[in-house]
Amino acid sequence: MAISRRPAAAGSNLPGLLNRPTGSGLLSWFTTIDHKRLGILYVLSGFFFLAVGTIESSLIRLQLIAPNMKLLSPDLYNQMFTAHGVTMVFLAIMPMGIGFANYLVPLQIGARDLAFPRLNAFGYWVYLFGGLLFLTSWFLGGAPDVGWFAYSPLTSLSNNPGHGTDFYMVALFIGGIGTLVTAMNIIVTIVNMRAPGMTFMRMPIFVWMVFVTMFLVIFAFPPLTIALFQVIMDRSFGTHFYDPAFGGLPILWQHLFWIFGHPEVYIIVLPAFGAISEIIPTFSRKPLFGYPVMVLSGIFIGFMGFAVWAHHMFTTGLGAIANTAFSLTTVIIGIPTGAKIFNWLATMVGGKIRFTTAMLFAIAFLITFTMGGVTGIMLALPPFTAQATDSYFVVAHFHYVMGGGALLAFFGGIYYWFPKVTGKMLSESLGKIIFFLVAGGLHLIFLPQHFAGLLGMPRRTQTYFAGYGLEIWNSLSTIGVFVAIIGALLFAFDFFRSLKNGKPAGNDPWDARTLEWSISSPPPVHDFDHTPISTGVDAFWLSKHPEFDHTDEAEREELKKLAAEIDDHGIHVPGQSWWPFISAAMMFVGGYAVIYHNWTLGVICLLMIVMSTFAWAFEGIGGKHVHPEGSH
Repeated sequence: MAISRRPAAAGSNLPGLLNRPTGSGLLSWFTTIDHKRLGILYVLSGFFFLAVGTIESSLIRLQLIAPNMKLLSPDLYNQMFTAHGVTMVFLAIMPMGIGFANYLVPLQIGARDLAFPRLNAFGYWVYLFGGLLFLTSWFLGGAPDVGWFAYSPLTSLSNNPGHGTDFYMVALFIGGIGTLVTAMNIIVTIVNMRAPGMTFMRMPIFVWMVFVTMFLVIFAFPPLTIALFQVIMDRSFGTHFYDPAFGGLPILWQHLFWIFGHPEVYIIVLPAFGAISEIIPTFSRKPLFGYPVMVLSGIFIGFMGFAVWAHHMFTTGLGAIANTAFSLTTVIIGIPTGAKIFNWLATMVGGKIRFTTAMLFAIAFLITFTMGGVTGIMLALPPFTAQATDSYFVVAHFHYVMGGGALLAFFGGIYYWFPKVTGKMLSESLGKIIFFLVAGGLHLIFLPQHFAGLLGMPRRTQTYFAGYGLEIWNSLSTIGVFVAIIGALLFAFDFFRSLKNGKPAGNDPWDARTLEWSISSPPPVHDFDHTPISTGVDAFWLSKHPEFDHTDEAEREELKKLAAEIDDHGIHVPGQSWWPFISAAMMFVGGYAVIYHNWTLGVICLLMIVMSTFAWAFEGIGGKHVHPEGSH
């Protein structure tokens, strides 16, 4: 399961044996269980859904560019902003972070793959099929029209008899299963598969932030899953979890949804924190300032993320005591976040900063997220929220944090790790133009929305009247969408151009600090020829600059001995499998069975899911097993 540190025998064909593909062509992407390929699929799928969400937001903004526009009817507008929110939150931005984690965590901790490669593939395909199930609602009677938060009793069968709400509930229920199993897989990998010497306090910050994120997923998704299941039961079998006429509690949905919903903010943002925590030290040419504080603040953010959910419910009548308690916890969670911001700034102070495109996106993230944090503190105060709730001020706030903020960090991550993934460089000159268009466009979209909201413009409203001072802010916001779209199209052009004709990157184009840069670009199928050892936080940088490595020689020899013992087992590259794809596809078909109450088809799909799950468990490890001397 590991990679040998012993020299290969003379004339060994070890690399050729390992890198001989286990599948080729398009079909191999359906059967792959390689964490790197699956990470790429996550990110590309995220960009696909980002494009869908951008089309939806463009139509929303065109409808609001001037008063009394007739581009979208009120019902279609409701569907559009609901689909936009669900697509961006669940299908675009969050999966990008999971994709980065999928690709990078094994490489950064010195592992061959995730602990359970087939389960990893299953998690991806379940996410993708859940997203496609939701997307098809547009073509099968209409998308859901209840907002991305789907408050009860809007979702009841009497208030919403169409299938749009069913698509929402079933698609998110299915997609959440994929996210949960991936989170478990990544946690097990980080706990059990770190390289010799890589203690928890030597892990890269990106790995730490992913580690915290996956625990958030484990504890945040079950309440949402329960709430989704209850609505499915209400709509399909006549139960009354949310029907007040039969003693149901509509506000229960809000509690369950926001117990998930606020940790979801950090499920999106913490991987973004991790990405810029790798970018800023590399391009400041300094170690990350305050590593222990960065780790502990991330853990504290994860813990406190579960203690603030009711600040989304200040106007629901919880009472002064509850409002005060959640106001205080919301203010407190700003402390570790502020500590991170000051640590990033301290890392840059005194550094020899290289203003690459990745670094520019990281700096833009700092500015954008800080602005979102400031308005978050404002909204932590119940009297202010009572005035601003359901206005565009709230829309601007969460887009600065979740939307534009995290997205800028992931753009920076793509410019930073693209050379490692592809072996090619994106254009730095064009990248800077893209940066100014994307970052400038995002601020042009959302900054004016603060002022529109303070002037009283309500969210989730199809139009507005002239003469209230809202025209200029809505016009600027709509213009910003198309500025950002131009930047995104230029990025897509440069992305595909660089895949074919980009400048060769080499293994370490940035003089980076973590282990993924110690191997070839793109990485080999088995990740590492030799099990790496870690003697500090920046293991690869210390190997390049041994004068800064003060590890005791006895410890170093012991770590080498441990790596050699691991290597004695040789290198195993597991085979490909159709079963994760088939199992996820059966969940996709089964979703339609639930939506349209075809219980016979549902039972068949359930049996197929069970069968295919057992099939991948018993099909054997397959693949290739190679020893350093070349035997297999």
